[in-house]
Amino acid sequence: MTAPYDANNIFAKILRGEIPSHKLYEDEQTYAFMDVMPQGKGHCLAITKAPFRNILDVDQASLSAVITTTQKLARAAKTAFDADGVTVIQFNEPAAGQTVFHLHFHVIPRFDGVALRPHTGQMEDQNVLVENAEKIRQALGQ
Repeated sequence: MTAPYDANNIFAKILRGEIPSHKLYEDEQTYAFMDVMPQGKGHCLAITKAPFRNILDVDQASLSAVITTTQKLARAAKTAFDADGVTVIQFNEPAAGQTVFHLHFHVIPRFDGVALRPHTGQMEDQNVLVENAEKIRQALGQ
């Protein structure tokens, strides 16, 4: 169906603690953290802990768990930033725009009249990520 899972992708490395992240939430099956190259204020990610490439190979239980975490993040991010809405994005395979081949959902607070920033590959200032992560964790009750 799809290419095999690559255990050296950046999200797998984050899960193993080889690369730092600004953790927002964690449970048995999922992990959520700030996107270091955000397309908007408060952009964060929800991922499965199990090694799935994308929605095409994930099992039902893991998909259910990560979408539940995605909903928690969406609600918390909307509250944390007093956003007008929230965009949830999920890509599958290169033709669809997937660049990290570990199942993940983008959660981006949205504001009326403010467009998404393009994905430039530029890292956000770490202090901004720390502040934004704290706002979301507070909204999550963590």
